[in-house]
Amino acid sequence: MLLARDAARARQLVERYPGARTLVGDLADPDRLSWAFSKQPVPEQIDSLLHIAGIVDLGPVGELRPKTWHQQLNVNLIAPAEVTRLLLPTLRASRATVVFVNSGAGLTAHAEWSAYAASKHGLKALADSLRAEEKPHGIRVTSVYPGRTASPMQAKVHSQEGKEYDPAHWIDPESVATTIVMAVDLPRDAEVNDLSVRPGR
Repeated sequence: MLLARDAARARQLVERYPGARTLVGDLADPDRLSWAFSKQPVPEQIDSLLHIAGIVDLGPVGELRPKTWHQQLNVNLIAPAEVTRLLLPTLRASRATVVFVNSGAGLTAHAEWSAYAASKHGLKALADSLRAEEKPHGIRVTSVYPGRTASPMQAKVHSQEGKEYDPAHWIDPESVATTIVMAVDLPRDAEVNDLSVRPGR
C-alpha cells in the first residue's frame, strides 16, 4: 500500500509498481487526511508502516518565514503523526512495526537547518513517545537516521548550499532500504529502537 498525494500520482505509482494499492492523501495538508482516508478503503491488516516522505528548505532563522516552517513541520512531523493516529487500530490488531525514516538532522542541528532539524527532532520525540505508549499493544517502533543519501532531496540540498552534487559521494538509497528491511524483519523477540546510517565513503 502506497500513499499518494493525489489521484494522478496514485495512477503513476500503480503503473510503476504493478499490483500495488494506493491511498490518496496530501501530507502537506494533514488536517484533511482524516477526511481523505474516510473516503477510501483502508487495509484491514498492516504489518509495517514506513514513514519515508520528507521535504527540506534551508535558510537562517532570521530569514525563514512561517510558511517555510509550516510546510516542513506539516510534511515531516504532523502528517506522520496523523497517519499513524488514523491507522492505529489496524496497527494494534496487526502488532505492526512502525518505521520513521528520520535524518542525521534529527540528532544534531547545524546552521541554516533549523526548520528541517526541528521537524526531525520532533519526529524522534513522536517515535519515542509512540514506542512507550504502544508497547503494551505489541507495536514496535524504529527510527532510522540516515546521513546524506543520494536522492533528489540531496540534489536540492546541494543546490541550496551552492555546492556541486555527486551522488557517488553519498549513501545509496538501497543501503538505507536494507537497514529498514532488517528492522522490519527482525524476529518478534527483539526491537530496534534507533539506527544511525552514515556515509561509508
